[in-house]
Amino acid sequence: MIAPLKSVESPDDLATTLGAMGRGARQALHTLALATSAQKNAVLFGMANELRAASAAILIANAEDLAEARHSRATPAFLDRLALDERRIAAMADGVEAVAGLPDPIGTVINAWTRPNGLRIERVRVPLGVIGVIYESRPNVTADAAALCLKAGNAVILRGGSESFSSTRAIHAAILKALRAGGLAEAAIQLVPTRSRDAVGLMLTGLGGSIDVIVPRGGKGLVGRVQAEARIPVFAHLEGVCHVYVAAGANLDMARQIVLNAKMRRTGVCGAAETLLVDRCVAAAQLGPLVTMLIEAGCEVRGDDATQQVDPRVKAASEDDWSAEYLDAVIAVKVIEGVEEAISHIERYGSHHTDAIVTNDNAIAEKFLTEIDSAIVLHNASTQFADGGEFGFGAEIGIATGRLHARGPVGVEQLTSFKYRVRGSGQTRP
Repeated sequence: MIAPLKSVESPDDLATTLGAMGRGARQALHTLALATSAQKNAVLFGMANELRAASAAILIANAEDLAEARHSRATPAFLDRLALDERRIAAMADGVEAVAGLPDPIGTVINAWTRPNGLRIERVRVPLGVIGVIYESRPNVTADAAALCLKAGNAVILRGGSESFSSTRAIHAAILKALRAGGLAEAAIQLVPTRSRDAVGLMLTGLGGSIDVIVPRGGKGLVGRVQAEARIPVFAHLEGVCHVYVAAGANLDMARQIVLNAKMRRTGVCGAAETLLVDRCVAAAQLGPLVTMLIEAGCEVRGDDATQQVDPRVKAASEDDWSAEYLDAVIAVKVIEGVEEAISHIERYGSHHTDAIVTNDNAIAEKFLTEIDSAIVLHNASTQFADGGEFGFGAEIGIATGRLHARGPVGVEQLTSFKYRVRGSGQTRP
């Protein structure tokens, strides 16, 4: 049994502690490899129950984090990402149960074929190994990452943000109870017991070969550091500069609903729209109503000349606004000339995360869906659907915008690799 978490701050003790965590995680992989789907699911359902039972303790811990954040003058958007309430804790538990209800990918035969010499070859899903998850203010990532990694047979080392230190410890305590009750190794899901940023640097080295992949989830500073310093593979997105393009053939009522939801449902999530592009052919009818709607909803609008002309409350957009990830109630608005310019603008200023088009012209929509090189591209739907739960993945660790292995929401299937099983009857190679 792992000792209760104690805060570790000295560099030597930290290196020793993380080294031991890495070795423990690798040993836990063997336990997980032998665990049946029923065992893993039992732990996951137990985890959900423990989260619900620990709701009061988690809220007390979260209140401590929020008090510190307010004292540090955190922004409203930051506080929203950090805050938990009974509804959000219930959603965490529901997400864990949704992961339990997913098919177990481990051992699935992806493909199989027989060679002319009689060799039978199968491509089979296997766990990735030990996953390091480094995240900032969102305490719910603790439960999401734990559930997804466990379902896919991976051990995980979690390093939550200093801003959510108390919350993540309370959530992790509930997870450990479920692991104990289910008879799985506690080292399968570990939490780094420090606020020190030195822990991040140690994890990025791979802990002497103990960590197989890093998943960062946070702001540009964190993700940029991880991508620059990591000596092991990384699943990440640097920014979520997401666009909504209101194109020719767009219905105004639909455009209003999608734009308002994409920007204002939750401004601090990576799938929030940061730029609105309006086609000139519909601007006369739609630009003014869309801008007015956003401003009246409490959103600051920064626009080009055409957008400033429709409402005196619009501020002038600078060049930097077109590539800005605000994560706040601010949006950049531009009038463009056709789908080709929309695609060109998104290619130049976007981050290959999530982009949407609003139109009832299927030809324009298909061109957009085909040519926009983003991890997620939507037609007549809000960018806030950039979420593993909404994709039916139960939960997600993050959104990957790279092109290797995983792209888009990183769920259970994305946390697996594969191996080949080859069965013969005495064949040798001439």
